[in-house]
Amino acid sequence: MSETHLEPAKSIIAKVGIENIAKITGKHVSRVYRWMYSKERGGTGGLIPQGEQPVILEYAEANGIDLTHRDFFPVRPTVPSSEQAA
Repeated sequence: MSETHLEPAKSIIAKVGIENIAKITGKHVSRVYRWMYSKERGGTGGLIPQGEQPVILEYAEANGIDLTHRDFFPVRPTVPSSEQAA
């Protein structure tokens, strides 16, 4: 059974490159992959560890990769304001 890779880690890793992230964070590639796995599979549920985020952002900025701090937070579906009042 194949699991879908989880966001936002999937998008960030796609932008920066898994080998690049492994190199700049000092993590093995298999550890970086786990950021895209569910917690049930030993991953982080799609979240990149907070301690690794500044290093990745610095690398992205230095290499012209379009990445901001907002990319590290999962996007939740918005509820129309008419439904919030209900």
